[in-house]
Amino acid sequence: MSTLPAEALTAAAVPVDVVRDAPEAPAAPLAPRARLLPALGAVYRAQLSRARVARIPLLFVATFQSIGIMILMRGVVDGGSEARSVVAGSAVLVVAFVALNLLAQYFGQLRAGGGLDHYATLPVPPASVVLGAAGAYASFTVPGTVVTAVVGSVLFGLPLGHLWILAAVVPLSGAALAGLGAALGLLAPRQELATLLGQLGMSAALLLGVLPADRMPAPIAWARDLLPSTYGVEALARTFDAHPDWTAVCLDLGVCAAVGVGSLAVATWAYRRAAVR
Repeated sequence: MSTLPAEALTAAAVPVDVVRDAPEAPAAPLAPRARLLPALGAVYRAQLSRARVARIPLLFVATFQSIGIMILMRGVVDGGSEARSVVAGSAVLVVAFVALNLLAQYFGQLRAGGGLDHYATLPVPPASVVLGAAGAYASFTVPGTVVTAVVGSVLFGLPLGHLWILAAVVPLSGAALAGLGAALGLLAPRQELATLLGQLGMSAALLLGVLPADRMPAPIAWARDLLPSTYGVEALARTFDAHPDWTAVCLDLGVCAAVGVGSLAVATWAYRRAAVR
C-alpha cells in the first residue's frame, strides 16, 4: 500500500504541460514611493536629532570662534562700514562652519562608509535626503548666529533693531552653503579630500566675509563675489545702517536664494551620481 499523501498523488497525476501552461500568480505590488514633503520632513527630523547630539560642542566652537574674531578685530576697527562688515561676516561664519564645513565632512563620511547605500534602498526621493540634511544643519546654526550678531552689535555699538533680518539671512545663506557643502562631500573621491574642501570653504568664508571689502585687492574682491555667503553678509551689514536700503537688502537676499537653489540642485545631482556607483 502506498504511503504517499493524497496531495502528492493529485499533483503527480497532473500533466506537466498543464502545470507549465498554468497562469502565474500576480506579483505583489511594491509599496508606493514616498512623496517629497513627508520624506523631507522625516529626514529633517532625523538629521536634526542626530546633529543636536553630535554637533553641539562644535556649535560652541563655531560661536566662540566668531566672537573671538570680533574681539580681535575690535582693536583694529573702530566703527563705520568696517564694523558692520566684521559683525555680519562673523555671524554668517557660524553658518559656514556648520552648514558648509561639517556637512561636507558628513556626506564625505557617508559616501566612504557606505551610508549612501542605506539611503538608496529607501523609497524616498533623492532631493529629500539632500534637502533634509541641509535644512537640519542650517537650522542648527540659528542659536550661534543670533548670539554672535547680538554680541558683535554690542561690542561695536551697532543698532539691534533690525536683527530680525536674521530670520531670512540664516535660512538663505544656510541653504546656499549647505548645498555647496553637500556637493563637495558627495563629489570628492575620498573622505579626506571632502574634509579638506570643507575646511577650505570655511576659511574662504572667514577671510572673504569678515575682512572689510574696501581693503581687499581687486582679484580678491572678485573671488568674494563668487562666494555664496557674501550676499548674506552684505544683506545683514546693510541693516546696521540708520536708514537701511531695503531694496538692496532684498536684492542681496534674492541672489542668495538663487544661489541656494542652484547649489542644492547640484547637491541633489551629486547624490544621485554617488548613490548609483
